[in-house]
Amino acid sequence: MSRQISIAVIDYGMGNLHSVAKALEHADSQAEVKVTADKQVIASADRVLLPGVGAMRDCMGEMQRLDLVDTIKQAAASKPFLGICIGMQALMTHSEENGGVDCLNIIPGNVERFADDLSDPTASGDEHLKIPHMGWNQVHQQIKHPLWQNIPQNQRFYFVHSYFVVPQSPDPVAGSTVYGHPLCVALAADNIFATQFHPEKSADAGLQLFHNFINWDGSYDSSTCS
Repeated sequence: MSRQISIAVIDYGMGNLHSVAKALEHADSQAEVKVTADKQVIASADRVLLPGVGAMRDCMGEMQRLDLVDTIKQAAASKPFLGICIGMQALMTHSEENGGVDCLNIIPGNVERFADDLSDPTASGDEHLKIPHMGWNQVHQQIKHPLWQNIPQNQRFYFVHSYFVVPQSPDPVAGSTVYGHPLCVALAADNIFATQFHPEKSADAGLQLFHNFINWDGSYDSSTCS
């Protein structure tokens, strides 16, 4: 009988943590999912998930207040780690949000805001796009990765965001979409995977990604592209 996989969903007061936990449990009923801010529980978990919605200043402020920054960095350096939405953006070096906020600097790059005059390049007229970007968009898989397993190319996922990541190098870009212009919406770096979209709101495709994460050992061949 295989050992039960434990997953720590980091609770720093940002995001719909219990919907993420319920989706993980639905993706694999054998997984042990804990929503926690306990550093020892996070350190001992087999997998760690950093969720989040809201403002980056509040996000980083709560991580610091709860003394979780080093624990998060250690988890991101040592075990399968998944960031979602603000949890993805927080992995970057710096965010433009709230007048500028330093982030965790785990993946080099910045977080930028969509332009107010963002327009649809495929429209016949000058059609302005709404900010925040909210709804379903196709995600193009840029690499072959265990977390994309059994998820069709250009599958639609659900987004809610006004900011997007711009990695310093194209190397970690694992998925992209187009909203006014091409943008990175998934990152992969060693044992880290992160998504701008919300798997917990993305129906079967999101559950499949969670299932893949639960069964991922944290390795992938970064030289293999799709």
